[in-house]
Amino acid sequence: MQFYLAPMEEITGYVFRNVYQKMFGDIDRYFTPFITPMQKRVLRTKDRNEVLPENNAGMHLVPQILTNDAGQFLDLAKRLGMMGYREFNLNLGCPSGTVVPKGKGAGFLDSPLRLRHFFEEVFAAEEFSGSQLKLSVKTRLGLTDADEFPDILKIYNQFPLSEVIIHARVRSDYYANHPDLGAFALAAENSVNPVCYNGDLFTAEDYLEFTRHFPAVDRVMMGRGIVKNPGLVREIITGQKITREELCRYEHELWKGYCEAYHDENNAMYKMKEVWFYLKDMYCEPEKVLRKIRKAKKPAEFRAAADMILERQELYGR
Repeated sequence: MQFYLAPMEEITGYVFRNVYQKMFGDIDRYFTPFITPMQKRVLRTKDRNEVLPENNAGMHLVPQILTNDAGQFLDLAKRLGMMGYREFNLNLGCPSGTVVPKGKGAGFLDSPLRLRHFFEEVFAAEEFSGSQLKLSVKTRLGLTDADEFPDILKIYNQFPLSEVIIHARVRSDYYANHPDLGAFALAAENSVNPVCYNGDLFTAEDYLEFTRHFPAVDRVMMGRGIVKNPGLVREIITGQKITREELCRYEHELWKGYCEAYHDENNAMYKMKEVWFYLKDMYCEPEKVLRKIRKAKKPAEFRAAADMILERQELYGR
């Protein structure tokens, strides 16, 4: 099985990836939070930091691009190619209300003719037609109904995509409701390109249940599950759960990394609060943990609350 870390905006950036890689190193491919091409053909500082090779040493990183314009995609892919990247992922899954109305992310799925023309233009380019560069997609099953996906899959099947990563929900689900495993099964059976599963693999038990149903699927992408439990992939592979000491070191390394990246403890605190929104689920009383974190208004208060939780709060399932 290949394990991928999902792109999560404001969460799985380069600081998070470096801490995770240093401590666990069990992810086969990391994906950047989406990068949007700019009209002036320059990368925002934030996006540039995400893809700088020196910020991603020792890991297989795939830049994810959010656009519905093939020209913009090709221009950005070429510039990133000059930095050493050879594979790119097209975001066809973002459900955000600021993205979908622009026909991007999951909104692009509502325009199958434009989507096909997009791929035609990309794969007509020398870099992609000659297999110098690769393109994968991260997709939802449709906008409002999974019955939309067979027609979407027919488009994907017309092109040599390196893989189709399927978040088994429609856009209107956002992250609620259960993933549609029936629709995913049909997609996995009928895709001519390799298929990767994404959706609600939060525990080792979730993973084992999935593999019982889909023994032929050889790659999975996890996002929230890993942010909730950074030891999840190791637990799946070896059965070894993350220890209190490891969790403490992991949290401290993240804090140190954000402080160094932002040169400001207040900004580091806000980033860590986003992480703790998920990390709270490691504990028996998650809402109590989250209240303590949210109550902190200053970095010193945050560190006192976080350290108290890490040292004293009872871990779930221990």
